[in-house]
Amino acid sequence: MTAIDSSLTAEELATQPDCWRRAAALAGTSAAALPRRGERIAVVGCGTSWFMAQSYAALREAAGQGETDAFAASEFPGARDYDRVVAITRSGTTTEVLTLLGALRGRTATTALTADPHTPVMTAADQVVVLDFADERSVVQTRFATSALALLRAHLAGDGAGGEGPGSVAKAAEDAERALEEPLPDDLLTIDQVTFLGAGWTNGLALEAGLKMREAACFWTEAYPAMEYRHGPIAITGPGRAAWMFGELPEGLAGDIAATGGLLVAGSGAGGLDPMADLVRAQRLAVALATARGLDPDNPRALTRSVQL
Repeated sequence: MTAIDSSLTAEELATQPDCWRRAAALAGTSAAALPRRGERIAVVGCGTSWFMAQSYAALREAAGQGETDAFAASEFPGARDYDRVVAITRSGTTTEVLTLLGALRGRTATTALTADPHTPVMTAADQVVVLDFADERSVVQTRFATSALALLRAHLAGDGAGGEGPGSVAKAAEDAERALEEPLPDDLLTIDQVTFLGAGWTNGLALEAGLKMREAACFWTEAYPAMEYRHGPIAITGPGRAAWMFGELPEGLAGDIAATGGLLVAGSGAGGLDPMADLVRAQRLAVALATARGLDPDNPRALTRSVQL
């Protein structure tokens, strides 16, 4: 970490490598509560949790584990049938999640991933996996969300999905340690806009990176699938602005970005950081830019730890 990364949010995000290792270990003892191979499932959440749901859904389908959809909890299609619904909720008190779990009781099996074992979600869901070691005092989510995704990645490998499991989570944790130790590029600290890009499971990470920058630093960000970026959004990129790719950069896109005069950030391409570790860099940037703007990342504007309606 650097001197500008001094905040509660920065302290918590720096614990992610150890949290991911613990989450991977927890996946082995929580298998009975997690989706089984072949189940048709939906994963729901709000805000950051919804973006992690999107990443997991893409990973699970790509691994051949079964049809997997992801929804904001408030937008769940009630007429659609699933074998199981997985809810990700750090606080365990979010109104939309609790309302949905109540509506599904007795009709669809439900599993919740939460950080707090003393909240209503413990009885609202049929089964619960508690990641209390990843709970946070910060309003802005960092380690809980990524630890939930680490647990789900590890479970995929334990259920036979090669590559996305304890081994890859261990690699991600090692990469995250690098992402925490290396200084942020000076060019990133002077940009005035960034567009985050993803593909497949990293689309959720791109959306989450953009949210972190808006929450912590009130910074102008956008997020798109990488192949869609050329269909209009690239027009916003130019000198003093950046495009940040999570995962391998599509062929030809580097040249297109260079032609705009914008900065390309591609830390998690082939041979680079695991995309979850690259997200740690984006979290650090959000804290650094908040501090540079005279903002307190621990007290983001108009936000609370849990939305209760």
